Amino acid sequence: MAQTTLISKSQIEQRVAEMGRQITADFNGSELIACCVLKGAMFFCGDLMRAIGFDVALDFIQVSSYGNEKYSSGVVTILKEPQLDMHGKAVLIVEDIIDSGLSMREVFRYMESRGPSVVKTATFLDKPKARKVPFEADYVGFSIEPQFVIGYGLDYAEKYRNVPEIQVLSD
Repeated sequence: MAQTTLISKSQIEQRVAEMGRQITADFNGSELIACCVLKGAMFFCGDLMRAIGFDVALDFIQVSSYGNEKYSSGVVTILKEPQLDMHGKAVLIVEDIIDSGLSMREVFRYMESRGPSVVKTATFLDKPKARKVPFEADYVGFSIEPQFVIGYGLDYAEKYRNVPEIQVLSD
């Protein structure tokens, strides 16, 4: 499969630093939990947490809606639940990509049910033209067209996560 670069490593580094500064300004003084959506968001979450200028707790949630396909099945399953007590705390859901909006809508609802003071969302990539349900992230790294991308944590059948840039996967 041939790939073409969509977003370079340096563009990623610059944008994540900008997002970290904005989140620092918005949440300073809060007890913040970053909840990383596994597996795809782990690179973005690690870099974003280092760009936030105060201590942030870290937890994880894992959901599935893709399997080994290029398109979401539409059925969202929680595979791993967060472990930290979120009651009364600020929660930042850190996601790799929002596509149909179905997974993020379900993760958001789940987080709200755990009693945080506020739930916000940060996504590295956003595909607004691919939405099946309305959802807008609070912090967006890059908006892209509906195409299948890999790299910086995003995979196809568990491959390509370690590519340091975002590439369009072609057949």
